[in-house]
Amino acid sequence: MFFKELYDYRYLLLEIVQRNIKIQYRRSVLGVFWTLLEPLLTTLVLVFVFSALLTRSDAVVHEVINFPIYLLCGRLLFDFYSKSTKRAMKSIVSSSSVIKKVRVPKYIYPLANIISTFVTFLISLLVLVGFAVFFFIANNPENPPPILSPYLLLAPIPIIILFILSTGVGLIMSTLAVFFKDMEYLYSVFCMVLFYATPIIWVPAMMNVDYRPTLRFVLHMNPLYSIIEMFRDSVLRGRPFHLPHLFYALGLSLALLLIGIWLFKKKQDKFILHI
Repeated sequence: MFFKELYDYRYLLLEIVQRNIKIQYRRSVLGVFWTLLEPLLTTLVLVFVFSALLTRSDAVVHEVINFPIYLLCGRLLFDFYSKSTKRAMKSIVSSSSVIKKVRVPKYIYPLANIISTFVTFLISLLVLVGFAVFFFIANNPENPPPILSPYLLLAPIPIIILFILSTGVGLIMSTLAVFFKDMEYLYSVFCMVLFYATPIIWVPAMMNVDYRPTLRFVLHMNPLYSIIEMFRDSVLRGRPFHLPHLFYALGLSLALLLIGIWLFKKKQDKFILHI
């Protein structure tokens, strides 16, 4: 029922996605170029600040290979998750005037925000390609280029899993935000904590995670860690996925998607009383 209805309204979904992308850059001088410039500048700043703190032990070098690309892989994927779920969370409340007048499936609004963010995320991956090309040309022994292998073709898999995860969480948060107005602020704090709890600017080998049971448990329960590590394995380290990462991230993402669909469908008829 859900997917049939989604297919029937596919043209409306596409129109809202296009509108969201246009609105995002409507008053920007550089327009969509900001999608490339923003991750480029922030990555350069983070590399400048944190590269001096990176220990050069054998374990760290083996996992990182190239710190700028290691950092950029984590940051791009995390930014998509954070931005897409936050925009989805606000979508029902911000579209209240339309929802009260037009009868369409309400999940169109959070889903359109997730898809529009996903489109800009795919564009931002060009920055990652640019970094890789730069390091192939620079041939810097401290930051060697990524290892090219056939496993690079597996890179779309963690991206698809991340999209499923973000959609599930986005549907859950968009539902909760209608009934609990403080959810927007609480989730912003949660995302900030999640950023530092995920190995984006740090390396697990630096923290001796294997010898800290609590930290290891928190790390392994974080699906973003599994997704980002799979992406790094394919585009940076040139090796196959660690299968527990794949099974855990995919299983949890599908579970959250089903929970999100169920919760949204159950509560959507009551939205009109709270928006």
